[in-house]
Amino acid sequence: MTRVCPTPKVTVPMTAPERSVRTGNRVEDLRAAFLDNLFYAVGRLPQVATCNDLYTALALTVRDRLLQREVRTLANYTEKDVRLVSYLSAEYLPGPHLGNALLNLGLTGPVTEALAAIGLDLDELLRQEEEPGLGNGGLGRLASCYLDSLATLEVPATGYGIRYEFGIFDQAIHDGWQVEVTDKWLHLGNPWELPRPEIAFEVGFGGHTEVHTDAQGRYRVTWVPDEVIKGIAYDTPIAGYRVGTCTRMRLWRAEAIESFDVAAFNHGDYYRAVEDKVTSENISKVLYPNDEAPQGRRLRLQQQAFLVSCSLQDMLRTHLRLGRPIEQFDRKFAVQLNDTHPALAVAELMRLLVDAHQLDWETAWEVTRQTFAYTNHTLLPEALETWPVAMLGELLPRHLEIIYEINRRFLDAVRAGHPGDEGLVQRLSIIGESGERHVRMAHLAVVGSHAVNGVARMHSELVRTRLLRDFADLWPERFLNVTNGVTPRRFVALANPGLTALISARIGADWLRDLEQLRALEPLADDLDFHREWRQVALGCKQRLAGIIAARLALAVDPESLFDVQVKRIHEYKRQHLNVLHILTLYRRLCANPGLEMPPRTFIFGGKAAPGYAMAKRIIKLIHATADRVNHDPIVAGRLRVVFLPDFNVTNAQPVYPAADLSEQISTAGKEASGTGNMKFALNGALTIGTLDGANVEIREAVGAENFFLFGLNADEVDARRADGYRPRDVVGQDRELEDVLEYIAAGALAGGDRELFRPLVQNLLEQDPFFVLADYRAYVAAQERVSALWQTPEAWTRASILTTARMGRFSSDRAIREYCEAIWHTAPVPVPLP
Repeated sequence: MTRVCPTPKVTVPMTAPERSVRTGNRVEDLRAAFLDNLFYAVGRLPQVATCNDLYTALALTVRDRLLQREVRTLANYTEKDVRLVSYLSAEYLPGPHLGNALLNLGLTGPVTEALAAIGLDLDELLRQEEEPGLGNGGLGRLASCYLDSLATLEVPATGYGIRYEFGIFDQAIHDGWQVEVTDKWLHLGNPWELPRPEIAFEVGFGGHTEVHTDAQGRYRVTWVPDEVIKGIAYDTPIAGYRVGTCTRMRLWRAEAIESFDVAAFNHGDYYRAVEDKVTSENISKVLYPNDEAPQGRRLRLQQQAFLVSCSLQDMLRTHLRLGRPIEQFDRKFAVQLNDTHPALAVAELMRLLVDAHQLDWETAWEVTRQTFAYTNHTLLPEALETWPVAMLGELLPRHLEIIYEINRRFLDAVRAGHPGDEGLVQRLSIIGESGERHVRMAHLAVVGSHAVNGVARMHSELVRTRLLRDFADLWPERFLNVTNGVTPRRFVALANPGLTALISARIGADWLRDLEQLRALEPLADDLDFHREWRQVALGCKQRLAGIIAARLALAVDPESLFDVQVKRIHEYKRQHLNVLHILTLYRRLCANPGLEMPPRTFIFGGKAAPGYAMAKRIIKLIHATADRVNHDPIVAGRLRVVFLPDFNVTNAQPVYPAADLSEQISTAGKEASGTGNMKFALNGALTIGTLDGANVEIREAVGAENFFLFGLNADEVDARRADGYRPRDVVGQDRELEDVLEYIAAGALAGGDRELFRPLVQNLLEQDPFFVLADYRAYVAAQERVSALWQTPEAWTRASILTTARMGRFSSDRAIREYCEAIWHTAPVPVPLP
């Protein structure tokens, strides 16, 4: 148990001394602080310091200034007793910390100057940072955008997650195939985090429950777990943009209660001496263990229970430490469940309130329901998590009992309101009875939350009318929409400093805190001088990306060509293979008619496939096979280039978004919840070719239909085609060009004559085409022809690009967080004075 010492009789200084090496922001202070950290924290002389030593010293220098703000922020929150937002997410993709922290603190210039004075280059140290691989894709990046906005808007908040020792795999490409490489993001340490070993909580697994009656004659249950592990807090400060607030991301690391069994060691059983340590630490060892095997699913369930238990115990600790009654927990904390991964929090909070804090069930349930809100992020059935009852009962027996009781009371209320409608009861039940009995985590999250939101207007409508229709009919007031957003600080100011400077020179710099101010650019869409500046900035971004491609892939691309970019997770519904069919269509046209007029294009792909997703990996191989053929054929030299950028992550994304001319957002309508890559591209001036899916619908409305290349079936048309018995072979039989491209792939032309390599992919399209690739092919090709026509009119393209950026103000994560605060969390900003 942590010893409690008397509180020192001091106050947190809300102003810094006039001159402070530890916190000062003048060039001479920063230079002195850097050298102090190099000497006393890293323990190195400049003459022998490695690049990582120098980076670490700089990171610690910046962290000091972050911590100054964080301590003041926490003091402010304690003094004012505010409601705190707790964001529970299994994923975060914060990206590199150093550049973003310097930007938000306003220290990029002074630090650059301080380092230059001692012969160092900031850009070189920025390249040294290993980004935390704590997420899989859009879900984790959205969570990190929201932490940035929470801090910038000065909303009291903590982001809770898991400190995965090995994050999302690094992607290597061998002979065109994806190869997963362990992401050792911690191998050189992490100077941004602060271990908090005194903030530790026990989490149980397995065992059994015992029923008894307490002194007041009340029914009580005690859980006696077989296994208990410990979660240790690690804090990372998250600074707001040019404000005094600094919030935190608190990640949990799993440890054994006793990491070393001395008795076993003394008896020569060296493995058993450390067995508990190894087993316990597995829980926070790797992001998303492969859950194809039962052991992987079991570990994933343990991870989710570990995350929610540590986080809720931490909130309860804070609440009680402030002297608040346990019945008022929901007035102090608003907890957002970022998808279904943390949905176990509903059962865990009930366990803590009823079993540990002795609340009666009705009071505990009201507190729980008012505490939680749930964000749904997917319409794909396979992504809606379920857990076998048998597995959950074995690992978390008390939680299963609580879920059963929640479900019993809920279904009793449903039957009372809808007598005789057992079909409705079955559809609403938290326990699914089809096949192996299972717990439906989305249902648990909805029943245990006071608000449920989708992440784009179209997605929220589909959640209400299809995915969770019965719940929406039951509780229409709980369902609402909060369209996703992205932070303009990282994805414009940091990623595209040239565009940032150009915009700020014309409309001022406040737009980075109020993105709607970009509207002031609209009159400049007809200013030809501004056109030239805009195109010059865009060309500079493309030249930078071309240099990266040349350095990484030894491939020359023309920055003057149209950069046509699709970077995102590789999945059939995202339809990278539709993009490839178009590339091969252009290639086959040029082979048949080498004199054909066609604007030069560079097609750029990036993204990772899930390790167990064979078809997605085959799509990556198809992209590389297409690149190998197109890039080495002299017939198309200078007109077509195909590039796959390996290991797409936040670091590698930052030079890509500003360099795109065309943004590929071509998912099957009704499948993408929102998307945020579409927003990042458009903010940087890329035009979009896309379907009416996810946030594309709202982006098209915002930027103007004339500035968006729309194609394809809408969600209702997809459903109608499927209901009518969609036959993809009929589509192919009516389109000779499509038939030619598919025959070209099937004949092994891209595989050295091997007809088997891409047979599974081609057969899947011809026999099933579950994501309507072939149905949308002709419309997609026609839309691409409209792209080519506009590209050949530079003034018209530039005008559309300027208007696109000018009209993207709605898609800031700041706007999304304001909507969460007003409609769901019922909390307000608490400003902290700047040091």
